[in-house]
Amino acid sequence: MGAAMRRIHVGNALSAFGLGFTVPYLYVYVAQVRGLGAMTAGVVLAVFAVAALLVLPLAGRAIVRRGPLPVLVAALVTAAVGALSLGLAGNAPAVLGAAALLGAGQAVMQPALATMIVDCSSAETRSRAFATQFFLQNLGLGVGGLIGGHLVDTTRVSSFTLLFAIEAAMFLLLVVVMSTVRTPHAPRIADAPASAARGSWKRLLENRAMVQLSVLGFVLFFACYGQFESGLSAYGVEAAGISTSALGTALAANTLMIVVAQFAVLRFVERRRRSRVIAGVGLIWAVAWGVAGYAGLGHGSQEMATAAFVSTYALFGLGEAMLSPTVAPLVADLAPSGMAGQYNSAFALVKQLALAVGPAVGGPLAASLPAPYIVTFLLFSLGISVLAIRLGKQLTTVQDQPWLTTRSKVVARGGATTESVSA
Repeated sequence: MGAAMRRIHVGNALSAFGLGFTVPYLYVYVAQVRGLGAMTAGVVLAVFAVAALLVLPLAGRAIVRRGPLPVLVAALVTAAVGALSLGLAGNAPAVLGAAALLGAGQAVMQPALATMIVDCSSAETRSRAFATQFFLQNLGLGVGGLIGGHLVDTTRVSSFTLLFAIEAAMFLLLVVVMSTVRTPHAPRIADAPASAARGSWKRLLENRAMVQLSVLGFVLFFACYGQFESGLSAYGVEAAGISTSALGTALAANTLMIVVAQFAVLRFVERRRRSRVIAGVGLIWAVAWGVAGYAGLGHGSQEMATAAFVSTYALFGLGEAMLSPTVAPLVADLAPSGMAGQYNSAFALVKQLALAVGPAVGGPLAASLPAPYIVTFLLFSLGISVLAIRLGKQLTTVQDQPWLTTRSKVVARGGATTESVSA
């Protein structure tokens, strides 16, 4: 791992650490501490999604034309202003405006950082680089949330202002760290004819493998991440009778599984076909939904229901650990030279769409119809496996099995040495 990659990973950890201070407490802050009500808090969460959907198409083009670092710095400054403004906002318009800035900045950070990882890695090291990113993100979120939970006091607005100020400071510190990164020069659309830039989205949509991966990505995020804090938690409380403390334990189990299993899982998936790994995740998540079904619809004790519900989140974490070194590197490998920023932003846009639609569908369904809710998302998980197998037919050997390229190079070098010795 070179110096540039180390600083990028430090940056990922810092951004996640800052977000961890505020993400778990945003709803409580707006609805209760500021006294703006549940409706305004819900609108704030929607504003985050809308802001991301508006800026991501523009972010992809900017990353391709200008490079990821200037776009990342602009996003970090925007997010810092939004975070600090949110901590100081006392009325609904100010809160919504600050949320729009923070949401836009956060959304653009993801593809910019992902593109920097692509620029600083090779096909052989990319899976490990993205696995490290995912590990540090979850670790940062967990540590930030833990510290924030000890600092926050719902009776004092100033304690929340402190949390948002810390978040803003982390973003500005990340600006300093990222400014020292020197990434290898990658081709930019700005270096090509103007017609290439205008046709970038058209080229992306003509890439059948990328379109299929985007559809698969939507289902992945819709059926898992889009349910964590909405449908699945509503199902746990309403159908399984899970307490809020047990829900917190389940979320902690998810993070713990990722942190503990990430690199052990990495060694397994690095030598497997990417499409088969994703298909395996679909099967694991199908089992997770089956366990969740037992928790809420079975006739066991409350202790058994709680244990099953916590296990559901842990199984989701295992699947996430398998996806982190698989999906993001595949997006990068599908991108033509100089187009990684466009592809990363497009995939981030798909993710945001899924995260916006998932809670809207899952929450009401889980609260009113728990059995159909479980069956629906169990079928979605099996659909992930089917889509992954179909995607595998569109991928080249290098895209689906990049480790074969590394092995071929080693064999080739060994063969050349043997021939020279024989000569």
